[in-house]
Amino acid sequence: WKLQRILNVCPIFCHGFSHHFIFMYAKPQVLYCTHQIRTKGTDDGDELFPDVSISTPWPDFRQSRAGNWAEQKDRYNTTVLGDGRKMKDLWDHPTYPFRIFKSHYAPPVLPVRKEGGKKLKYLVVVRNGIDVAASMTHFYTSHTEEFRKLWGGYPPIIPEEEAAGDEPPAAVKDLLPTGPMKGFFWGYVNSWWPYRNDPNVLMLHYSNARKDLKGHVAKIAKFLEVDLTKVELETVTERCSLEHMKKVNRFRYKMPLNQDKGMWDVDKSCLIVSGALTNTGGVGTGAAKFSDKVVALWKKAEEDEFGHNPAMLKWVREGGEFPAV
Repeated sequence: WKLQRILNVCPIFCHGFSHHFIFMYAKPQVLYCTHQIRTKGTDDGDELFPDVSISTPWPDFRQSRAGNWAEQKDRYNTTVLGDGRKMKDLWDHPTYPFRIFKSHYAPPVLPVRKEGGKKLKYLVVVRNGIDVAASMTHFYTSHTEEFRKLWGGYPPIIPEEEAAGDEPPAAVKDLLPTGPMKGFFWGYVNSWWPYRNDPNVLMLHYSNARKDLKGHVAKIAKFLEVDLTKVELETVTERCSLEHMKKVNRFRYKMPLNQDKGMWDVDKSCLIVSGALTNTGGVGTGAAKFSDKVVALWKKAEEDEFGHNPAMLKWVREGGEFPAV
């Protein structure tokens, strides 16, 4: 119930803004990289990105225990940050060619093929599922105690020895098809797969991006109709590197829209502990982190959920080129 309370969102949030771009289910580093593309790697880019939740908002994440989406929506436009800047000026700066929003929604909730939805661009990132589970396990543990107190102890800390055991840790249980976060992976992939070739959808695989960061920066820029010179492409690629992102450390997920007075400091409190989301990541992290029993359990779930489409199953696991069918 704690998870459902945090994610108690309005399915039609996308109709509340006339934004040009929705960014789908991505690690915050990819949001940052896309921000660097829209600012072409200028020094102003980092000044306009104090935190991932401010410059690339996540509208379907409710930031307060009480209230509703309509109230939170208004605060996107009216909130003034501790440094005196309006939050709106950072996610909707006049120099931006488009706005970036993160979401865990997928079609048909998002109107990809409907008249209004066709005007938006959807960047969809898929990752090997057991690696997603490993990342989520790290993500659970990386929450601050301030956030856990706000939400009744959720999410739990997962010790390394528990993660390595034969019993699936909490994050894996939540992500499995029987868990409350089934839609975050299984529903997400199944929902987006039929749209992968739509002109306003760019579906990427995490493993491909890890192998060729520069090529993927160029591919995303082309999709977003941003012309980068060779120098700009090199600069943006460097700023998208793990080394640069560790240096800037803008991935703590502040909650400037929070209204829980006395429980959350909107200027100082953060959802994630410092530096936790700029770990090494990588491909094959799940197989290395979990026991053979848990890995086998996950593979069986993949076959049950994706086995109806062997080509999709293979691509989700490995990346590479899209299958012909």
